[in-house]
Amino acid sequence: MINVALFGFGRIGQMHAENLTKNKEIKLLYVYEKVNQLCNKAKKLYGCKIEKDYNKIFNDKKVDIVFISSPTNTHIKFIEEGMKRKKTIFCEKPLDLNINKIIKTLKKIKKIKPKIQLGFNRRYDPGHFSLKKDLDKNKIGKLEKIIITSRDPAPPGISYLKSSGGIFRDMMIHDFDLCRLYLGKDKITEIHAFTSSFTSFYKKIKDHELAVVTMKSKKGVICVITNSRHCSFGYDQRVELFGKNGMLISGNKKENSTELFNSKQTNSQKPFLNFFIERYIDAYNIQLKELISLHKNKIKSRSTFEDGYIALKLANAAYKSLKFKKTIKIK
Repeated sequence: MINVALFGFGRIGQMHAENLTKNKEIKLLYVYEKVNQLCNKAKKLYGCKIEKDYNKIFNDKKVDIVFISSPTNTHIKFIEEGMKRKKTIFCEKPLDLNINKIIKTLKKIKKIKPKIQLGFNRRYDPGHFSLKKDLDKNKIGKLEKIIITSRDPAPPGISYLKSSGGIFRDMMIHDFDLCRLYLGKDKITEIHAFTSSFTSFYKKIKDHELAVVTMKSKKGVICVITNSRHCSFGYDQRVELFGKNGMLISGNKKENSTELFNSKQTNSQKPFLNFFIERYIDAYNIQLKELISLHKNKIKSRSTFEDGYIALKLANAAYKSLKFKKTIKIK
């Protein structure tokens, strides 16, 4: 049995806790959480140990995996503690909002080479990842363009938005990472960003309601990402790869594929799955299975610490483009 300590029992932490406890190879040994109400909920649901002193968890030799879904400003600290104790580590994105902290830890990681998996769950989505496999099989020939659409059904709460780091670091960071997955060794060299807000409170908190980024790779591949904090028709998640000999698309998911035809409507379909927990449920399960294999030394992670660093680097470049209203070169 693999013993796991879960750090953070907020919305994403609760989803991870459910997935962890459903896996027969895993025992949820600890939950680290400071909010009493969340501590009580975790204890009631899973009967695990509740600990508010993270040092006790890291010092417990029974803990095999540390699963970090706590606030962003704790991620680097917990990763470094896990590295010191030679734990297998999972960490949600983003790694941190301060890229200099990430660079310092990256240097240590290159020396120590710990087992780390980063929470870029879209790499594990069966549809999105199948595009990568088909691309590598040359099914559409030379890649020429990537188009990614990601629109949330509704924005998160204001308190979350204020601390999230903004739309490029919080939301679009997934799409920066997906672009890199499809580009492979072809690196992004240029980026240009645009944003707009139609709701006044985004301006008050210095965030943005809608964002579009265009990027170009060293080999000339054009990447277009469009994000929106709201979408009246549901959680809109689409990826399109256009190549010399064709196109690959990974589209939205629905509850089922039934369609309704009557005197008032034609070709009416079921709505999209509500949000990321429902839409990417398969991805989260595949990601967890890979984490177990990583712990057992069977594979390398599909999503690494360095992937998290480069995605944040692109997000920061997008903000620089926005500030100076020009295309930014990526070194």
